[in-house]
Amino acid sequence: MAVRLPIFATATRGTEPFLAQELETFGCKRIRQDRGGVRFMAALDEILRVCLHSRIAMRVLYPLGEFESVGAEGLYEAALQVPWEDWLTTKTTFAVEATLKDSEHTHTGFVALKIKDAIVDRLRQKLGARPDVDSHDPTVRVVAHLAKTHLTLSLDLCGEPLFKRGYRIETTIAPLKETLAASLLMASGYTGEEPLADPMCGSGTLIIEGAWMAMRRAPGLKRHFALEDWPEFAAKAKPLLDDLRREAVSQQRTLPFQMLARDYDADALAAVKRNVVAAGLSTAVRIEEADVLHAEPPDMPKGLLITNPPYGERIGDGGQKGMKSFFHALGRSLQKWEGWRLSILAGNTAFESAFGLRPNKRTDLWNGPIECELLQYPAIYRRG
Repeated sequence: MAVRLPIFATATRGTEPFLAQELETFGCKRIRQDRGGVRFMAALDEILRVCLHSRIAMRVLYPLGEFESVGAEGLYEAALQVPWEDWLTTKTTFAVEATLKDSEHTHTGFVALKIKDAIVDRLRQKLGARPDVDSHDPTVRVVAHLAKTHLTLSLDLCGEPLFKRGYRIETTIAPLKETLAASLLMASGYTGEEPLADPMCGSGTLIIEGAWMAMRRAPGLKRHFALEDWPEFAAKAKPLLDDLRREAVSQQRTLPFQMLARDYDADALAAVKRNVVAAGLSTAVRIEEADVLHAEPPDMPKGLLITNPPYGERIGDGGQKGMKSFFHALGRSLQKWEGWRLSILAGNTAFESAFGLRPNKRTDLWNGPIECELLQYPAIYRRG
């Protein structure tokens, strides 16, 4: 029987239920939602499947230990207890990243430095020499999380965060993270079997994520994962990953329909064009210049309209009154999209009443520090 390891996959706040659903499809066991992520048990092939296929996970972490840590010396002593020699050699490089929550420490760099000192001292004692620190592209990335005095130390199995898919060549103001965009699609019941449209597409993240879902493209297919370079995992991981990558390629399909990305802003249109090409979707996505408040619905098969309208900081002068006017006009315009169901991420408390339609489902989510609601509306059909 394959050995199952305890793993913690981090997620954007509010997306934990969707990550838990994903993990179940990958064969993971003892799945338990936690704030900011999901804990589970998985064999190596299942872990690799998560790294390769998860659209929701931000990071996939292998916990090394949990400690009570008080003061700077407490950080050092806790990190000194971990058998780093099992994971690092004198030839590998490493970096430490720290996050804090309600801690006596106020600077993540200081916490990371104390842990780094302990790692170096232990390896010098055990191996006779120390590995180098490489903050840009380390072989091993150590993740430290300090909540009050509770310190968790983990290894990042993937390296770069999983939201970095590789297609975001150009951005616009306040772009959605790829993992949040995928969560919005999952929450909307999108399975990839219908067309998708975003009439305020920005840099195109929702459309690209939806297109990859529809073509069954593994988001990590072109990535190199950190654990491929670890002595403890590399020999077993590489052949398994080769098989999983071949399997992922064989499961891809050509889209039977086009996706629609619209925006009126020249910078947004330039960004989405570049990103769509980088994502390998130049023929799969139809890009149009159009003002959502005045443009007519597209001439194409009906599906899901999903969008992330501005929350208030990008409308210009007018304050909340101006926002309400915009939301009201948006509602009137989108009611013309007959036969399309709507899914809208609202980050302004005035949105729902001003929009003028009643949602049949709502989901609480966070876009960075902004509390939002994903509001879903059934397909609109005109009477008479």
